[in-house]
Amino acid sequence: MADNDRAMETNTEAESPPEMPLPSEPQVIFLGGLFALAVLTAAYAAREIVLPLAFAITLKLLLQPVMRLVERARLPRAVASLLIILALLARSFADGLFTTVLFLYFLLLSGDSFLRRLVEILPRFGAKRQAIDISQQIESDISAYLETITVMNLAVGLATALVMHLTGVGDPILWGTFAFLLNYAPIIGPALCTFVFLLAGLLTIDGLWAALAPAGLYLTIHIIEGETLTPMLLARRFTLNPVLVILSLVFWFWMWGIPGAILSVPMLAITKIICDRIRPFAALGHFLSG
Repeated sequence: MADNDRAMETNTEAESPPEMPLPSEPQVIFLGGLFALAVLTAAYAAREIVLPLAFAITLKLLLQPVMRLVERARLPRAVASLLIILALLARSFADGLFTTVLFLYFLLLSGDSFLRRLVEILPRFGAKRQAIDISQQIESDISAYLETITVMNLAVGLATALVMHLTGVGDPILWGTFAFLLNYAPIIGPALCTFVFLLAGLLTIDGLWAALAPAGLYLTIHIIEGETLTPMLLARRFTLNPVLVILSLVFWFWMWGIPGAILSVPMLAITKIICDRIRPFAALGHFLSG
């Protein structure tokens, strides 16, 4: 009987959700809020430096798997970093391009040295494993996110170019590239594209319904991609609260403009990954989940 009771207690503990402790002292909450406010104020005041660095870190997460493949070809890390930078320049459009490229080059050149130094200074073995786990999860998830978004944006660009050609707007390569780049900014980019295609149709095509076709067809493409295909592909890795995604988008667009809107989802995802794996922040990670 005692064994059965112990088994039932064990099953109950296994089925119960993990503890998500909240700070019990008000000063901890106030100090955390002040710290967050100070960080955001510094990010806004120093955006000319912080924004290129944030872009470089995000691109480093995307390009690190490519870097490892190039290194397997026995190329020196400095040469591999330079080749990746040159390939990236063909489609880079961020403000502060030189600063972003400079940061990105040295981040790629350093490889995992920052992670190794962090692991070396952490006191406990469990903390070392946790740091490695967080780093690998961030790299894996953000790389998968950016690769998926890039492929889907390319499909949107190609489909938009075809639509512009068939409807007679002209310059399909220009409009396809425009749709490809702006699709990186959720909501804001597609809304701007729809408005621009509406104006382009009204200015270049005779007949009201024919003039509305480019914007209408683009909007259909965006709905299929943005509301069906991309969420379905990302659902397993990213379960972010959609309301918080919108708030994050609006906030970072206000802070940093379109580059901030592009970085809003990756930064929110990174925050959730870290919070999920550090016990004092588990409640915040649960709040960020969809």
